[in-house]
Amino acid sequence: MLSCEGVRAGSWPRAKGMRTNQQTTLKASISLSGIGVHSGNPVEITLHPAPANDGICFLRTGMPNGNDRLIKAHHACVSATELCTVIGDVESGAVATIEHLMSALFGLGIDNCLVEIDGPEMPILDGSALPFVRAIDTVGIAACAAPKRWIKVLRLVRIEAGRAFAELRPIDRGFRLDVEIDFESPVIGRSRKAMDLSPAAYRREIAGARTFGMMKDVERYWKAGFALGASLENTVAVGDTDVVNPEGLRFADEFVRHKILDAVGDLALAGLPIQGAYRSYCGGHRMNVGVLSALFADRANYRIVEAQNTRREASLVELGAGLGIAAFAADL
Repeated sequence: MLSCEGVRAGSWPRAKGMRTNQQTTLKASISLSGIGVHSGNPVEITLHPAPANDGICFLRTGMPNGNDRLIKAHHACVSATELCTVIGDVESGAVATIEHLMSALFGLGIDNCLVEIDGPEMPILDGSALPFVRAIDTVGIAACAAPKRWIKVLRLVRIEAGRAFAELRPIDRGFRLDVEIDFESPVIGRSRKAMDLSPAAYRREIAGARTFGMMKDVERYWKAGFALGASLENTVAVGDTDVVNPEGLRFADEFVRHKILDAVGDLALAGLPIQGAYRSYCGGHRMNVGVLSALFADRANYRIVEAQNTRREASLVELGAGLGIAAFAADL
């Protein structure tokens, strides 16, 4: 297996000088702690550098039987999508609310990372991906001695559920998101935002957008075992006529920006960055993960491409064998 260059944090090349055709990981480990937004329980995570081609994996520790569990961050390992995205299963080990961290990793272009977590739910922190971005910035991003790979969308893939839909379609380069929300609440209403994803755009436009919820739904969520850790410190609370949080919104369209944040995190469960365009209307975790399942349902829908170094610039080559989806079978 190819490994990342260097072992000591000080020996890593600076992210500023990294070539975009190389895989990336963290320069050093970094820990964060907080509470789960749904469980309300304290949790600590540590993000570790990982070898090239490892992708993103979660190491679930603190299990009652004393056995740690390694879970691949892949759509085939998703076990629930109600109000958050969950990978693994409760009996042998699961991790819930992974979308904000996955969004930060994908948004910053990080390919390989081991996420050690001592509980069943990720910390909500301030409800956005910004604390993860800032933590990653404290250690930096490192280049790996392996070429970057992408999933290239070859033809339109679309799923529908009532009025909602989500689709992926081919584009010449990069990853573009076009997300539209349409809520009955007059505070949220209908909003749409489109953007080309890059680390700079992600930091500027998406990372700080917080999760949100309706005040009228709180009691129902509590009875169902959700939102037990939600507060005005980690959630935008939406009342009948206004936002309850005294500081208001961070962006005028923070609601749709957070939906983009979630979509970036859920689509990171493709296992590799995507070269394509994503469009959704009234989507959510279920639709985001569902469109990935539809994409991988037919090998003609996608191809794996790999960066190659040339003297002038990075180029892409298509891998005939592609990515063996069986290698990502659900670890359930």
